[in-house]
Amino acid sequence: MSETVAFPQDRTCPYHPPTAYEPLRAGRPLSRVTLFDGRSVWVVTGHAEARALLSDPRLSSDRLNSDFPAPTERFKGLTGRRTALLGVDDPEHNTQRRMLIPSFTLKRTAALRPAIQQTVDRLIDEMTATGSQAELVGAFALPVPSMVICALLGVPYEDHEFFEGQSRRLLRGPGVADVEEARRQLDGYLTDLIARKRAAPGDGLLDELIARRLETGETDVEELVALAVILLVAGHETTANMISLGTFTLLRHPGQLAELRADPSLISEAVEELMRFLSIADGMLRVATEDIEVGGVTIGPGDGVIFSTSVINRDEAVFDQPDDLDWHRPARHHLAFGFGIHQCLGQNLARAEMEIALGTLFRRLPGLRLAADPDRIPFKPGDTIQGMIELPVAW
Repeated sequence: MSETVAFPQDRTCPYHPPTAYEPLRAGRPLSRVTLFDGRSVWVVTGHAEARALLSDPRLSSDRLNSDFPAPTERFKGLTGRRTALLGVDDPEHNTQRRMLIPSFTLKRTAALRPAIQQTVDRLIDEMTATGSQAELVGAFALPVPSMVICALLGVPYEDHEFFEGQSRRLLRGPGVADVEEARRQLDGYLTDLIARKRAAPGDGLLDELIARRLETGETDVEELVALAVILLVAGHETTANMISLGTFTLLRHPGQLAELRADPSLISEAVEELMRFLSIADGMLRVATEDIEVGGVTIGPGDGVIFSTSVINRDEAVFDQPDDLDWHRPARHHLAFGFGIHQCLGQNLARAEMEIALGTLFRRLPGLRLAADPDRIPFKPGDTIQGMIELPVAW
């Protein structure tokens, strides 16, 4: 390519990669892109190369590294400070992950399914009781995962407007000061909550971690707060966006939706394909600590590396007709949850929430449709997790 592509960019359609990324698809498996400050970094767009690099210990997730890439001005508010799980390498990462794995197993998730189903049914009951239309993000897509993660962690749901608002500021700014203030607010809230739980224990995951790790000296309050921030923010933001954008996408693909309604047993395959197709967390970040030879190029020490999930998950060498929504394909090797040691810890829970939320929504509201011109429904910009800002629907 004679000219590098700017990264990130907004999508033209909420469920397709930005059209400006077409040169990156043509230039697989690695290309150069330019960030907001003019810095040139590598972008990985080949599926095989992405899997190899995401498993390579020479690529670091350490956000305290001065060379760690910042894709936007406001992201600098998240670099240079302690970030649990996503922002640390082994052995610290492994220690933190082992604390949490028992709470996110398939068995533990299966036990949560009845409670998730009750939450979903209650929210649909509330929507239908008030009329024949709703704004689905606020009435359904966001409350489902917020209620679930609150119940899992032991966070009072009555505080949801506070932590949802701070999570939005953390992820979308608009400025560095907003991001830094949101992190301070979340840190303060969770520090206070942990203190209250130490005085009066409950039965959530935070309470378990306090008893098993904090009180025994295996962790400290700062690390526990950092873990809680990641779990609380990631636990509702990503799934809320998948539910809203997944609903919009299915409504824009009436043939596939009709098939799903005729055979609800396809919901697991549909969710898997939607995760590949939508790739809402587009742009995993790393920094190289040594020379790495891959895809015919050399990534040097200090080089920033970005994984464009939306392009990786449409690699024609792996997915036939990748721009089509087709849940009859084997899509489970997509990278929407990442890969390697940092693969999403909560993926079992996320799948369960999406299967129950989307499956129940289309079963109980067979006439569900968009209540506005689809081209006028606002969706999120390319520099944050993808999803719908609002989603007016009727039934």
